[in-house]
Amino acid sequence: MRAAPTILHLDMDAFFAAAEQASKPSLRGKPVVVGGLGPRGVVATASYEARRFGVHSAMPMGQARRLAPNAAYLVPRFAFYRSISEQVMRLLGSLSPLVEPLSLDEAFVDLEAGGVADDTASARAAGERLRADILATTGLTGSVGLAGSKMLAKIASEQAKPDGLALIPPGTERELLGPKSVRILPGVGPATGEHLRRAGMTTVSDLAEAGEDELVRLLGRAHGASLYRMALGHDDRPVVAERDAKSVSVEDTFAVDLHDRVRIRAEVERLAERCVERLRASGHSGRTIVLKVRRFDFSTLTRSETLRGPTDALGVVREAAGRLLEAVDTTGGVRLLGVGVSGLADYTQEDLFAQAELTGERGGEEAGAAPVVPVVEPAGAVAPAERYWAPGHDVRHAVHGAGWVQGSGLGRVTVRFEEPGSAPGRVRTFAVDDPELEAGEALPLVRGSGAGAGVVLAPVSSAAAGRGGAPGPAAGPGSHPHHP
Repeated sequence: MRAAPTILHLDMDAFFAAAEQASKPSLRGKPVVVGGLGPRGVVATASYEARRFGVHSAMPMGQARRLAPNAAYLVPRFAFYRSISEQVMRLLGSLSPLVEPLSLDEAFVDLEAGGVADDTASARAAGERLRADILATTGLTGSVGLAGSKMLAKIASEQAKPDGLALIPPGTERELLGPKSVRILPGVGPATGEHLRRAGMTTVSDLAEAGEDELVRLLGRAHGASLYRMALGHDDRPVVAERDAKSVSVEDTFAVDLHDRVRIRAEVERLAERCVERLRASGHSGRTIVLKVRRFDFSTLTRSETLRGPTDALGVVREAAGRLLEAVDTTGGVRLLGVGVSGLADYTQEDLFAQAELTGERGGEEAGAAPVVPVVEPAGAVAPAERYWAPGHDVRHAVHGAGWVQGSGLGRVTVRFEEPGSAPGRVRTFAVDDPELEAGEALPLVRGSGAGAGVVLAPVSSAAAGRGGAPGPAAGPGSHPHHP
């Protein structure tokens, strides 16, 4: 434990939903739910307005729709969220060389290592300055927690939500933690929490009073000893600047089980393309290709193939995933597919794999390895009759300009034409194959945001919009094409 609250935890407020509200003026102050929209989809993020109806992350989307039927339901735009995250991480990097990202919207920062704080006053000043810089740069808000340890800094940021700063003075840890639920401690999930409840321990003070020996008896040496220390407020975990990625993967769950072998192969190839995009974006290559298949009966199969050297070549990954698929029985139907690459490295063996991508044959194959099977498009294959327009995604019309998909169906797509900082826009409906309508790029929330601070063009958060932002017309649920 440190003598000064120089560990900072930042958590952006309802990040995905807040970014959508900021980029879509008609959604200001309205309930917004971001996630998979199919029958098996789950909520990724819910705005604070949606949370008032009981909607929360990881909830099945069907349940969310029953709780908040009039919310706007949007498909995630991860490239857009990632671009905002990169801006935030640059701001954190200006505070300290020790920044530990936990996700796109969450990170720890060691302020002491950056020389920007060494006591309570300087730590609070650094936290407030960071919140102001994030608002100016991204147009969004984040909550900041400051404490002498990572555990307490994260607890403080939860207390600060939304759009606030909380500081836990060193020396007050046990008083603060004592009455709180055991679930607040790292490593205590539903199963461990229930195990402790059956033993009569529901609060952190119960753990401290039970003693280390009792917790070790209940949970084992490592977990019990660690939990006892945390119950006393002790957490010596350092802020780690780099977390080495062990793998890169993507997967999709399908609304209806897939039975057509050609369709399944096409989905595997599409996932391979997405996986390689992420692999290259991270600056890595990998040597083990992994295929994940969850079948109709919920049984999950994983198959892998290790290459002779690391690669980020699309052809190699795609063909390896295809070979792995050939060894899997998909007769009863497939509900989930995933493609991943592990054994990551920072270089590629282009001399070994260049020919494989161009010709479909792998040079220097190991004895007994299966030959690469070239991709063969099915005879008579044609493009789908309808283009798919995902609710919430960006479009551009040759006449009306930039907008976003509010919903689609029955051969029609409904678009609301508005931009960050504009008034709530008008809604128009087009045929899904309208030649003047095309996919668009996400517009920045802040003018000149790529260069740092700029002019805020949109509300800063759903919470702020609810307090003072001017609400636009009621936003539709995103899946009904003719909702105004």
